[in-house]
Amino acid sequence: MGTQFEATVDIDRPIDEVFAFLADGTNDPKFSPRVQKIEKTPDGPTAVGTMFRSTVKDAGMTTGREFEITELVSPSRIRWSERSKNLITAADGGYDLEPTPSGGTRVRIFNVLEGHGVGKLLLPLAGGAARKDAPAFGQRIKAAVEAS
Repeated sequence: MGTQFEATVDIDRPIDEVFAFLADGTNDPKFSPRVQKIEKTPDGPTAVGTMFRSTVKDAGMTTGREFEITELVSPSRIRWSERSKNLITAADGGYDLEPTPSGGTRVRIFNVLEGHGVGKLLLPLAGGAARKDAPAFGQRIKAAVEAS
């Protein structure tokens, strides 16, 4: 059984701009300090099946991560699933976007975390840390999008 974290943030940019920024997963290092490097395959616009391979540092451990875009509905929905095999993975995650009355965008981000092997024992700690950081994570996304 997994655990989920989520955050919601209002961004002062139109929904099409926010969607484009978030769909380009190579922007992740701009708001996620744990992402040290990220690459996208194939080249070109992000689509269902696009893979993002990254090197991340969590709790002092560096790991490789591989995420596949599983759903892309412009400009309101992005879904991914982690394909890499690590102790803790994001089995499912995504962004839900909706326009705000002021012309900005409300973004909800979520990830469903799963533990594998020893990771099952670590999952409560990892989930708790992710939930604690979720509001700050949302604010980092807001700052990155608004600065772009």
